[in-house]
Amino acid sequence: MLKILVNSYMRFNKDEIPFYISVPKEDYQLFYQQFHDNPIFLLTDEEITDELITETDNWFTPGYINQEIVKLTFWKKNIAENYFCVDSDSYFIRDFYYTDFMYDEETPYSVLVEDKELCVDPIYYEAYWSSRAISLSKIKDLIGLTDRRSLTCHNNTTFSSKVLESLEKDFLLVNKLSYLDILKISPFEFSWYSFWLQKSNVIPIVSVEPLFKMFHLKEQYLNSCKRKITEKDIS
Repeated sequence: MLKILVNSYMRFNKDEIPFYISVPKEDYQLFYQQFHDNPIFLLTDEEITDELITETDNWFTPGYINQEIVKLTFWKKNIAENYFCVDSDSYFIRDFYYTDFMYDEETPYSVLVEDKELCVDPIYYEAYWSSRAISLSKIKDLIGLTDRRSLTCHNNTTFSSKVLESLEKDFLLVNKLSYLDILKISPFEFSWYSFWLQKSNVIPIVSVEPLFKMFHLKEQYLNSCKRKITEKDIS
């Protein structure tokens, strides 16, 4: 999957936006052998944070939680003021530029939606929506965000270092919480970011719809195929 992402990045990246990939230290050589000839920067998770875990007591797998912690702490590397998080099972399908991610030179677009149409899908609702809604409410309650809406996103959005630094200094440290602590409360790193963005107003909020089309279930993808929706249509 990562090869598909990297190839799509090289094909459509018209502004030559730097691409950083983070992998576990034990897997670094494997990925280096595959991608050292590509115009990307390869980092290890351990370079980014020392808060990684090795076990979770029958909870989420360490790999799942560690990738969330890496996303939330990448700002500490001082590589980028704003960075777009893209999962390895995603890929680009059209030309993209800085202006797709940035409203102006300082302000990133923020993906903020409620995705209400998903809860009318009985399969998705039973499998995911109800528990996610409860989990998101925990975040809002804990940080004191009083908004009846749940504006957030599932993945693939731009993180602002200013917002993440505020999350750590003004919330985590004040309440003596670690990144693992908050992810145990609610394992949704993008919602911790987006709700704190709305709570803190550290940067101007310029909201947009999701930049990537996400298929949450195999059935959703197959239904799109039946309707003959193509990548060109989506792009």
